[in-house]
Amino acid sequence: MAGPNLILLAVFTYRPLIDNIRLSFFHWNLSSPNQTFIGFDNYIEWFTADSTGRVVFNTVVFTFFAVVGSMVLGLALALLLDRKLFGRGAARSIVFAPYVISGAAIGVAFQFVFDPNYGLIQYFLELLNLPVPNFYQNSNWALFMITVTYIWKNLGYVFVIYLAALQGRRKDLDEAAEIDGTPPVRRFFRVLMPQLRGTTFFISITVLLNSFQVFDIIQAMTEGGPFGYGTSTMVYQVYQETFVNGRAGYGAAVATIMFLVVLVITAIQIRHQEKGRD
Repeated sequence: MAGPNLILLAVFTYRPLIDNIRLSFFHWNLSSPNQTFIGFDNYIEWFTADSTGRVVFNTVVFTFFAVVGSMVLGLALALLLDRKLFGRGAARSIVFAPYVISGAAIGVAFQFVFDPNYGLIQYFLELLNLPVPNFYQNSNWALFMITVTYIWKNLGYVFVIYLAALQGRRKDLDEAAEIDGTPPVRRFFRVLMPQLRGTTFFISITVLLNSFQVFDIIQAMTEGGPFGYGTSTMVYQVYQETFVNGRAGYGAAVATIMFLVVLVITAIQIRHQEKGRD
């Protein structure tokens, strides 16, 4: 019964992956029918390129804050909206709604939020007599801008998963801790979080993988800029090199490196999770 699924995985997942690794050892322009074998030259060029440091920095910073920010805020909202509050059903829908909206549409909308001349951020900062950063001309502020936008879009996914886990937890443990007079902070870390360990592991893996693949928000808001690689991540560099610069082999090499990095991180997380169970 698993045969059809395995066939689909082999054809649409593993075959393209293997073909991408093969292609990374070639020089190939998408418009050319010929591929030239060049060995590890694409990998050597990427590791020695001046832009690589900035691309890796953007990827690490964006991924770290996207994962941590989404998980912390998602759990906080899940804890809040798990309580019996007036209008919590509408609030849950509002929190989840951005997740189903196109990332490109959200990116365009948030361009107006962060616009330094007439955006929403500019309006509130001027009310407080604070300087308004130029989010589109400073690389660090631009990276902050796309990270906040992605967290806002992805928050609903983390929120829903954590909310489902909270509703399925053992209430008797909460009641026992409350009867024993356990302080709220200790109850959170010693009673609640152990029950959410599996959920937290699942969310960390999925959000990490999704964060590594963010393209639409970057394309809509900054196109990888300012100044060339200001907000370019590895996945955006794959697109830029493959489809804009026409260097499919070099783009395949970057994609392969990104795949290996994600594979190692995921293996470490799985190993850590197994040790936690032991």
